[in-house]
Amino acid sequence: MGNEEWVPLAHRVPDLGALELLLAVARVGSLSAAAKHMGITQPAASSRIRAMETRLGVALVDRSPRGSTLTAEGALVTDWARQVVEAAEAFDAGAQALRGRRDSRLRVAASMTIAEYLLPGWLIALRADRPDTAVSLHAGNSADVAQRVLAHEADLGFVEGLRVPDGLDSVVIAQDRLVVAVAPTHPWARRAKGIDAAELAGSPLILRERGSGTRQVLDAALAAAGGLAAPLLELASTTAVKSAAVSCAGPCVLSELALGDELAARRLVEVPVPDAGLGRALRAVWPAGARPAGPARDLLSLTRRRA
Repeated sequence: MGNEEWVPLAHRVPDLGALELLLAVARVGSLSAAAKHMGITQPAASSRIRAMETRLGVALVDRSPRGSTLTAEGALVTDWARQVVEAAEAFDAGAQALRGRRDSRLRVAASMTIAEYLLPGWLIALRADRPDTAVSLHAGNSADVAQRVLAHEADLGFVEGLRVPDGLDSVVIAQDRLVVAVAPTHPWARRAKGIDAAELAGSPLILRERGSGTRQVLDAALAAAGGLAAPLLELASTTAVKSAAVSCAGPCVLSELALGDELAARRLVEVPVPDAGLGRALRAVWPAGARPAGPARDLLSLTRRRA
């Protein structure tokens, strides 16, 4: 283009609505009928045609009491406009197909606690809104969930840890707290005032594995008390941790959500730890800069409403 100043194509070419209006005038032979077809007023249609003529620098329509006819230039521009509109229709059909493929499935990854105690209710509610969306769920620890979302193997993830890895955006969807629990026959069960953080840190515990959100929160909470002693048992599932504690193997630390039934039935007893900060946030995560769309957006909205 030499030394000429470059002007964006959008500033040189009429918009799609104006081209559709021109095609309507060619088809029905009247500006007023074309305006009615497009759902706009006749003055608005006249203004749009004049603006297009000004932009292109040629007259497109001859107006008369008997109707509107295309000029020779208008007929040529109409042929071009038809090609543009057909291309736009193909573009729109392709975009709809992409949305349909996206909306036909939802891949969710969630940490164990969220997968077992919160997601079932959320997914039942989502199914009521999106009965045709097939949902797959991967349950793992928070580190595993984050890796799956980063690798685009999940459309939306749910984690329990203190930190969100680089490359992910997040939002808090609920609050939770960790509970120290023992079998009713354990000595701590008779400690009405509970124990302190130092005693908890120095005692062998039944714990979730490293990489779990539960373990991350507990490690951080007891760091000032000297850190965790070597685990009594280190197990990869919430159910296994509870079962070991119920069988009197030792104290466990799990989400309040996970321990509800056991505490209510007194198969386990909560042990207060007043000086340990065991609260935590539950978060939804997704790739940074890419807000959830389609079913993932709907699930995220649903979780925040139900929180």
